Amino acid sequence: MMRSMFAGVSGLQAHQLMLDTVGDNIANVNTTGFKASRVQFEDTLSQVLRGDSAPSAANGAIPPEQVGLGVHVGGVQQVMTQGALQNTGRATDLAIQGTGYFGVRQGAETLYTRAGAFTFDQQGSLVDPTGAIVQGWVADAAGTVTKNGPTADLTLPLGQALPPTPTKNVTLSGNLSADDPVNSPTTPDVVKTSINAVDSQGATHKIGVTMTKTATNNWTVNVDSADGSVGAATVGTVTFGNDGKLQSTTPSPLQFTLAPPGSAATTVNMVMPVTGSDAFTQFGGTSTAVALQQDGSQAGFLSSFSIGNDGTISGVFSNGQQRVLGQVALATFKDPSSLTKAGNGHLRANGASGNALVATPGGNGTGGLAAGSLEMSNVDLSQEFTNLIIAQRGFEANSKIISTSDELLQSLINLKR
Repeated sequence: MMRSMFAGVSGLQAHQLMLDTVGDNIANVNTTGFKASRVQFEDTLSQVLRGDSAPSAANGAIPPEQVGLGVHVGGVQQVMTQGALQNTGRATDLAIQGTGYFGVRQGAETLYTRAGAFTFDQQGSLVDPTGAIVQGWVADAAGTVTKNGPTADLTLPLGQALPPTPTKNVTLSGNLSADDPVNSPTTPDVVKTSINAVDSQGATHKIGVTMTKTATNNWTVNVDSADGSVGAATVGTVTFGNDGKLQSTTPSPLQFTLAPPGSAATTVNMVMPVTGSDAFTQFGGTSTAVALQQDGSQAGFLSSFSIGNDGTISGVFSNGQQRVLGQVALATFKDPSSLTKAGNGHLRANGASGNALVATPGGNGTGGLAAGSLEMSNVDLSQEFTNLIIAQRGFEANSKIISTSDELLQSLINLKR
């Protein structure tokens, strides 16, 4: 009877822990990135009342006679299924579609989380609601991310300005009419266009380009500017073949010098594509030749950013330029269900989980990112309420074992009366 009473006590303790676990799951039904837990019951060591006996010529085998001593909790395991994704529309919200974890630095320790409700603080650091800084790789000044190095705090350079880039290439595109006569007093044989070029200090200058037909299949190209940044000059000639395609330029390439007062001189190439939709041609019809584009840019300040599904953080600057600023890193573990809960949605690596294996989103089995979304809790309320009933009934049944054993003991004591 004492064995049954102790077995009932162990059942009460085990089912109480199951109730605690179910209660924690239900309480976190709306916790971002939360993973539900489940209790694994195991029987305890049994008391052997009679040993076993092997079969013999006279008798068959006799199994051992054992009485169990109750139950204990073998472990509380996390259920690592994917939670549903909720679209939030916030650029800094990130959800993981896979097995990876965000690394966040809190003091000198790196913790891990599935909760991607991030934002940028006043210093430009990407942080979670507790202020822990998200880890990743920071791009260099050229926008290159070195992914084989150690991770660091992801910080957005809020005050960063891109220096101006002087114009080095001007692209001419369109058609110069083959129907235009040479030196006709009545029909125009001159095509004019213009484009803004950028000097070494970021100032723009309007550059005029004049193309004059001087012979069959030959045009002379001149440049000028009203502000004197380019002296009026002939930069060379353009020759087309009888098929209307660009044949050659003299010299090759055509060049002019952008040298405004107070700024360093810059040599600018005049690029004329031979093929493609922007090809520079000479066909019959209307002249449509224009200075299509140039590759310089003014100084720019960070105006907005976006985070891609591969974790790449891209900045958009006021001059229209885009540059990679960094990339979010993800970590995987050999046994993620063994990670130690550290509170606030954070997890800590331990000997059972193994060390973190850091990779880019989508690499090394980490899974991809869904920008503008959050992963919800994977708690299934219908399952948890069912578990709640099971735990309650188990607790009640084990309490009956104790009360019944007590009644039997009382009857035994009453035998003396």
